Formats: sequence, structure tokens, C-alpha cells
Amino acid sequence: MFKDLDPLLHSQLRLAIISYLVANRATDFNELKMVTKATSGNLSVQLKKLQAAEYLKIEKGFKNNYQHTAIEITPQGIDAFETYVTVLKEYLDPS
Repeated sequence: MFKDLDPLLHSQLRLAIISYLVANRATDFNELKMVTKATSGNLSVQLKKLQAAEYLKIEKGFKNNYQHTAIEITPQGIDAFETYVTVLKEYLDPS
């Protein structure tokens, strides 16, 4: 009766990351760290998992002589989020 929820998005931090990116399309590591209140290490690990699933595109470089990590949601990430929300709504109203 109930469809499976995407286990990748069912983690609180990964869901927060994707939700923020659905609203903003792109951000950087420092902004995500501030918004999610995650540690650098945990955020980095979760971003790598989302990148491996091709939900995110991550580009590392320099900005004003400082390391900069740009993060952008992919069409696959948007689709995964929309599917997750649809399935979750079915859990809330199974009629």
C-alpha cells in the first residue's frame, strides 16, 4: 500500500540540504553549514552521498584567494525531492 521513501532523502541533514537547494537552486558550503548547523565533517560526508547519487553538482575552487565549494541541485535531485514529497503526502493521507 505504501511506497518506499527514498532512503537517501530520509536523513534529516540530507533532506535539509535538498530542501534548501530546491528553494535556492545553488549555494556554497559555508552557507549550507550555517543554515543546517551541521559540522563541516558531517556536511561534507552527506554532500558526497548526494553527489554520488547525482542529486547535486559540486565544484571546488577559489574565490578571493579562499577555498570555495559551490553546490547546485541537479534535475535528478529536484525529481527525487518531488517524488519524496509526493510519497510522504500519501503516508499522511492514505485514502
